[in-house]
Parts: sequence; structure tokens; C-alpha cells
Amino acid sequence: MSKSLSAATLLLLAALPSAGHARDSSLKQQLLKLDPKTRLEQACDTEAMLRIKQNNAYRPDKVIAYTFRDPVYGANSIKAPGAVFRSKGEWYHLSYRCQTGPQNIDVRDFAYQIGGKVLRENWDKYFLYD
Repeated sequence: MSKSLSAATLLLLAALPSAGHARDSSLKQQLLKLDPKTRLEQACDTEAMLRIKQNNAYRPDKVIAYTFRDPVYGANSIKAPGAVFRSKGEWYHLSYRCQTGPQNIDVRDFAYQIGGKVLRENWDKYFLYD
């Protein structure tokens, strides 16, 4: 991620509606304050959490796009083959691709694959935390 986000911005990002449609104009205004790359990553990470939550086995509270490999960015897209997410205190491998609209807010296409659990003894190496 290219810059640190405030707690208020993270709460707004967590409130993104399902299917990635940020309908609320105040939410859009907050997201537009972020640089385009950060906005893209945050919109797509949030979409990943929303999609994963649909699977009752997981309760994601954090997604990181760049843990095992750097994401590949396009103007309005990101491929994150080395992502992770945290659920119920455990970290899991994640790969996703995401396409947004021109403002990098509304997710238009999203696909993901959940991998195995990240072994706890590897957390420090990859800066993962409880």
C-alpha cells in the first residue's frame, strides 16, 4: 500500500456495499482523497473481504494484497497473486484479480481463490500479526 490510512478511512472502506458499488457520495468523496493506486487496492481488498464473508467458513477482517508477491497494477485493475487474509486469528493465502471503474472505486469484475493457511511460524517473516 502506498500510504497509511486513517482509522476513519478504514471504517469507511469496510462499509463498502456488496458487489463493490460505492453508492454513498460521502464514501466516494473519502475514497477520492486517496491516491489512485491506494484507492484501487483498498476497494479491491474490501471486495475480497465481502466475497470471502459469503463463505460461512471464514470471517475475514483484513486483506493484504502484497504479502507473498507484489501485485500487478493496471490503470483500473490489480492482480494480487500473493495476497493474504486474516480470519478468526489465522492467516490464509489468497489470490485475486479485480477490475474497477475509472475512478478505482466501483468494482466491476472480481475473481479470487483461497489457498492454505499460513503457518504461524512464518508470520514474523511476512510481517503478519494477530
